[in-house]
Amino acid sequence: MSAHDHTGGHATPPQGEKPGWLDKPGNLNKLVYAFYGLCVLLAGADLFYHRHAILSFEAWPGFYAWYGFLGCVGLVLGAKGLRKILMRDEDYYD
Repeated sequence: MSAHDHTGGHATPPQGEKPGWLDKPGNLNKLVYAFYGLCVLLAGADLFYHRHAILSFEAWPGFYAWYGFLGCVGLVLGAKGLRKILMRDEDYYD
């Protein structure tokens, strides 16, 4: 028997082993919603404390969250562009 069944794509534990808590889809959904809630709480907390910003735009609410998000997107897009430049054919080393 394979490690994956074909009833929704969820992994089944090996025979004789009990499933872990992340093997149940309901628990995984609860974890995702907890992360969403944490993100909302942290974004909300950003509105209620004073930052000692050096530049004026650093004081904008959510600036560092957007800065980090856009930085990650820029890294991914830059890597995709570099891939087109640096990628070799499959039989390059043959």
